Amino acid sequence: MTTRPTTPAATNELAEEAGPTTRRRQLGLRLLALREVAALSAEEAGERAGVSKATVSRYERAKGNVRWNQVDQLCRVYGATDDERDALVDLAKNSRATEAWWVPFAGKLPGPMRMLLALENEATRISHHTVGVVPGLLQTLEYAQAIQSTPENTLPPEELQDYLAMRMQRQRILDRPTPPSYHVILDEAVLRRQVGGPEVMSAQLDHLLARGQEPNVTIQVLPFSAGAYSAALNSFIVFGGFGGPDPSLDVVFLEHQVGSLFLEETPALEEYAAGFSFLRQVALDKDSSAELIAEAGKTHLRNRK
Repeated sequence: MTTRPTTPAATNELAEEAGPTTRRRQLGLRLLALREVAALSAEEAGERAGVSKATVSRYERAKGNVRWNQVDQLCRVYGATDDERDALVDLAKNSRATEAWWVPFAGKLPGPMRMLLALENEATRISHHTVGVVPGLLQTLEYAQAIQSTPENTLPPEELQDYLAMRMQRQRILDRPTPPSYHVILDEAVLRRQVGGPEVMSAQLDHLLARGQEPNVTIQVLPFSAGAYSAALNSFIVFGGFGGPDPSLDVVFLEHQVGSLFLEETPALEEYAAGFSFLRQVALDKDSSAELIAEAGKTHLRNRK
């Protein structure tokens, strides 16, 4: 995580407006900054505050729930002002997720999925590059049902239905009164790869065209004719807009065969931001992308047996 200054006023504003995940991350960043100013190691800070080194580290990395009385004690150890201590204690008291739609299901979800849903739910800006399938936020139910699982990831029928219902529920963030800005760059292979048959693909691509007309959604296609680029080798998502325009609070999400990664380090954020910016430039513009999506849908129908 990157250390940055935060004024009490800004922290209070964040506590009122941001979601639980954002609050924990901002709290962790500020606690880390205070500890570094106090020139204390995590072990020294924990000893003076009566908490473990692991607790100090966990709070700074925004992992798990937060006890406000421990935050209060750490602030006193670090010599924080009364106003700043009150602001950080307020962040701690409001750091639990209680209102997000997915919270009732949290006990059934693995940790990475809970984090993904929290970030998705709180982000005001989402940038997504995909080379495999249509992003979950833009999938039709029939398309989602037709995606084949690898043998190791096959779900029992009842769990599969819950998974699909949750995927459809996730899409509602795009229909909020104030939805996130959602920018998607699709590799052309996503349009050409047949999932569920011609009719399913045609309906899915029609759905992309409809979503792409919404003011908060931008869909660009990276065509085969553009050639190969290193930035386009893997899918990734950048979640941003947490508590304001500060890009250093962004999170990059990567998913792979055996797990997933959340990247917050400044070099990684800069690398993926530059990669997405580059892909935006070399991909087709919005109108040309819509034309290619429509053409691909017609091709799927023409190829019916």
